[in-house]
Amino acid sequence: LLPISKTLFLQTSKSRRCPFHSLHESPNFSPKSPHFHHFRQYKRPPSKVSPSSAWFSGFGSNKKTAEVLPEIVKAGDPVLHEPASEVPIEEIGSERVQKIVDDMIGVMRRGPGVGLAAPQIGIPLRIIVLEDTKEYISYAPKKEIEAQDRRSFDLLVIINPRLQKKGNKTALFFEGCLSVDGFRAVVERHLEVEVTGFNRDGTPLQIYARGWQARILQHEYDHLDGTIYVDKFVPRTFRTVENVDLPLPVGCPQLGVRSLEQA
Repeated sequence: LLPISKTLFLQTSKSRRCPFHSLHESPNFSPKSPHFHHFRQYKRPPSKVSPSSAWFSGFGSNKKTAEVLPEIVKAGDPVLHEPASEVPIEEIGSERVQKIVDDMIGVMRRGPGVGLAAPQIGIPLRIIVLEDTKEYISYAPKKEIEAQDRRSFDLLVIINPRLQKKGNKTALFFEGCLSVDGFRAVVERHLEVEVTGFNRDGTPLQIYARGWQARILQHEYDHLDGTIYVDKFVPRTFRTVENVDLPLPVGCPQLGVRSLEQA
């Protein structure tokens, strides 16, 4: 997730995409990643989220399926609006889960985006991936980077995450989503969070994050609970990406950090 200003969008859309979790506009951006090719397409699960055990039992049964990356699931698909199931602990290191993780990384980078949840590729399991690179950050104006407290971080894979909000400060900034093309809205998020879970090999992990990384974690964690950002945006801030730099309507809160006492 990264808000794209209208000016930045116009400057980059002819030559490269600007990453945005959720972040994409130009068709000419082509990140060099080994994850972009040669992955098997999944069968979409039924519209009603199935128990993880049932879903696992049928996974990978069609070995003739073409090895391509999954497509992004769009808003309205039931898999985005229902809670995802936890990955059974004994399955975390399995070939099946590793395949899901690899595909998620590939789809996120293809977006390009800075985060992705498994339901966004039609898989109702509690897995998220995220990364924010110096290259991605270089597309954003310096003042915006500073205001959002945005710093690069390496790839993170979190399975069965649990998120706790920390502190008494929140931040209001524009967000977008790969599952809701071409739009942005202001969302209020906690400034600091702590996330626990497992990495892709089953090792427990604990992450303390603040600023933009904390926002990405909260955005992706919401996906696992069947919530997308349009379910919780600040009223009257929803707009097309081309209009993201236009003034907010009278009465809307100002962008930036504030304490909960100010809310």
